[in-house]
Amino acid sequence: MRIEEIMRKNIVTIQPSTTIGEALLLLRANRIRHLPVIEKDSLVGIVSDRDLRDALPSRLLTHDDDDTVLHKPVANIMNQQVITAHPLDFIEDAALQLYEHKIGSLPIVEGNRLVGLITESDLFSSLIELFGVNKPSSHIEVEVDDRVGMLAEVSQVFRDAQVNVTSVVVFPGKKPAKKNLVFRIQTIDPRIVTQLLLEKGFSVIGPTEGGIFQ
Repeated sequence: MRIEEIMRKNIVTIQPSTTIGEALLLLRANRIRHLPVIEKDSLVGIVSDRDLRDALPSRLLTHDDDDTVLHKPVANIMNQQVITAHPLDFIEDAALQLYEHKIGSLPIVEGNRLVGLITESDLFSSLIELFGVNKPSSHIEVEVDDRVGMLAEVSQVFRDAQVNVTSVVVFPGKKPAKKNLVFRIQTIDPRIVTQLLLEKGFSVIGPTEGGIFQ
């Protein structure tokens, strides 16, 4: 899935001259956490709710000039080294960017023109849909040898059982030269499929008696 399919296109933006107080009001009014900073149609920075909180004086201490902070421009605190992505990047690439850089959002740009924004919650929602856990389904995990063709062999069992697979994830097994295939299938009772897998000689990790998701 490409980023352009899930990115937010209606983005609240600010300018470098926008005050910290105005930025705070925009965050609260729109219930968002990040404000891209635009100057002459180009992305020049980004401000997060954390940046704004860090800029505010402590509530435990009072100073005569506390109010002046709210009137300072966000140019003083914005992050100018913005990590971005392109609309045609894959969502897993975006997830990696967020993970590696420990950030909560990615401005999406074409050239230096802002065309969208993607956040952690956007990616999380998309992954939930991709894995099919937002629909009635069952989870089956199969341990297989780490060799070519094993996914096709296991998938043939689902075909024989006339059960549709909504998602599959492959990850290294706990044993050497093994992989685990995690399927989500469109049935609320996986026992028939589990039995067929066992009859074909496959090692079913789960479910045992439970494992039904609705």
